[in-house]
Amino acid sequence: MKNPVRQFRRFTRTLLRPAKQIPRMLRHKPGTAPGTLTYTGEEREEPVTLTLIDYKEDHFDEVHGVGSDWRQRVPSSEFMSWLDVSGVHDVPVIQEIGEHLGVHPLIMEDIIHPHQRPKFEPFEDQIYIVVRMLHIRDDGTVQDEQISIVMGKNWIVSFQQYPGDVFDAIRERLRGGKGLIRKNGPDYLAYALIDLIVDYYFVLLERIGSEVQDIELQVMDNPTKETIHTIRATKQTIISYRKDIWPVRELLSAMIRDESGLIKKRTTTYLRDVYDHTIQVIDLMETYRDQLSGLTDLYLSSLSQRMNEVMQFLTIIGSIFIPLTFIAGVYGMNFANMPELGWKFGYPAVWAVMILSGLGLFLYFRYKKWL
Repeated sequence: MKNPVRQFRRFTRTLLRPAKQIPRMLRHKPGTAPGTLTYTGEEREEPVTLTLIDYKEDHFDEVHGVGSDWRQRVPSSEFMSWLDVSGVHDVPVIQEIGEHLGVHPLIMEDIIHPHQRPKFEPFEDQIYIVVRMLHIRDDGTVQDEQISIVMGKNWIVSFQQYPGDVFDAIRERLRGGKGLIRKNGPDYLAYALIDLIVDYYFVLLERIGSEVQDIELQVMDNPTKETIHTIRATKQTIISYRKDIWPVRELLSAMIRDESGLIKKRTTTYLRDVYDHTIQVIDLMETYRDQLSGLTDLYLSSLSQRMNEVMQFLTIIGSIFIPLTFIAGVYGMNFANMPELGWKFGYPAVWAVMILSGLGLFLYFRYKKWL
């Protein structure tokens, strides 16, 4: 049988995010002009990488590590283009992409501020979407990063903070011509990206739900001081994820009501399905948070119950020994005139009385089911 304490420690190291690991939110210097491009995220040295995918129903082309020649291919009047940018720390590269595609300066400012709240903003002939991607990496830790999606008439650009994502399934569908992505415009691709991100919310919550069940067993079987710390840490993690996921509902609702014309009516049907999934995710989070609150009360009740059991046991032991102590105290006074001291059977008689009184009290407590 696995050591539950060791499991909880491993869970705390992998799933939970201590406050010291949460990046400090940096902002512009007060008074900075709107649209000023200043990177406020974690310092990184690796270069920004670009992947370009051109597609339509009977065509597919994918180029990894594309150079400056992407500007001749995006936007294209013949194909739909998906430019995937890994890394937003190199401001000149991000600025070059924005200037070439005519992206609004406020969008560019938000892209390089990787602490945005999930949102949907229409800008004239473009749409800007921000979502938080939460996925479990190979080492067991949870990657939380901002995904910015800028969509035009026949192109879409996705900006990621770090290499690695959850979009491989979409790339495979594009390569194989499966599904409806190749047959539709960039609005459907944006829907597919958001849908996949929401699907991975379920994967994360499934893991949290399993841990909540383990905590419940720990509380019921053998609650310790570490148990309450794990409950609090898990609850804080759910609250942190809730801040990332809750606004996605508003985002999808705004996309469904969009009147810019960039999101086709047929795509809104699929967006409503993602909206329903988001509601399910939020309901699960609320359920787990309520369970953890109940486990906190259960933990305190279990400690109180254990303390009551200990006190009851000690009280019973003390009650049994009180008459024995009284008898021993009486015959330990050593008065000169104590007839029992000179009696031949005095010593065994005292022992008999002590044993019978202790045994009688024990049987009485058993009869009352106090033992």
